[in-house]
Order: sequence, then C-alpha cells, then structure tokens
Amino acid sequence: MNKRQVVLECISALLIMLFLYASVSKFLDFQRFIGEVNNQPLPNSWTPFLVWTVPSLEIAISVALIFERTRMVGFIASLALMTLFTIYAAAILLHFFEYVPCSCGGVIRKLTWPQHLVFNLFFVGLSVIGIILQRRRSFKSISITKNSFV
Repeated sequence: MNKRQVVLECISALLIMLFLYASVSKFLDFQRFIGEVNNQPLPNSWTPFLVWTVPSLEIAISVALIFERTRMVGFIASLALMTLFTIYAAAILLHFFEYVPCSCGGVIRKLTWPQHLVFNLFFVGLSVIGIILQRRRSFKSISITKNSFV
C-alpha cells in the first residue's frame, strides 16, 4: 500500500467514525435529538424530515466510504453534508438567526460555535483531499487498465 492509499484510508476512516458516531448518538437518544432539532432556529415543521434524514444520510455516507466502488460518492456526499453544516455554523456565528441554539451532538455539544466551525472546516478539508486523492487513484486505475489492453 503506497503513501497515497494510506492517507486515503485514514481520511475514509476518520469520516466513517465521525458519521457513525454522530448518527448512532442521535438514534440512541432519539427523543433528545428531536428536542435539539426543535430548538434550532429552523421551522419545527422540518423536524420530522430532519430527524430521520440527517442520521440516515450519515449512515449511508459511512457505508459508501467503506467500499472502493462507492468511495467517491461517499466523499462527495461527505463534502456536501459537511459544507451544509459549516454554512449553518457560520450563519449562527454571523447572527443570521434570532438566537444562538445549542451546538448539539454528543461530544460535539461541548464545542463552542467557533470551535464547531473549525471542526466542520477540518472535515470539509478532509473530504476535499479525499476527493482529490480518490480521483487521482481512479484515473491511474483507468490508465493502467487501458494500457494493459494495448
């Protein structure tokens, strides 16, 4: 396994741990999660959709990151979800909403909003690096396969 592959596996593992931890903690204390979503400055009518969709997406992204064939989809979905979370954290810090809600979610709940923003940006960065490395790996595989038939 070359250095690029090791980095790719480490990035995948970190993202998988993040999303599995987040989703499992939400499902294990589902009533608390519902309350936390209701306390966000979003319409409460969104709660039924969000409480099922967010942790389900986190699990789906984790599964996609496990398998080589779906890893690129996992990285792209990870980038999209973490970017949404980052925009939301930035909007809170910029006082876009009427009040500052709790930064909920297991150990992450202990972070301040500025720390939460940095945390999210770190995982956005990992997702971008994962996409770049996975793309290079995919192009290299295509190139090797193409040349082996010549």
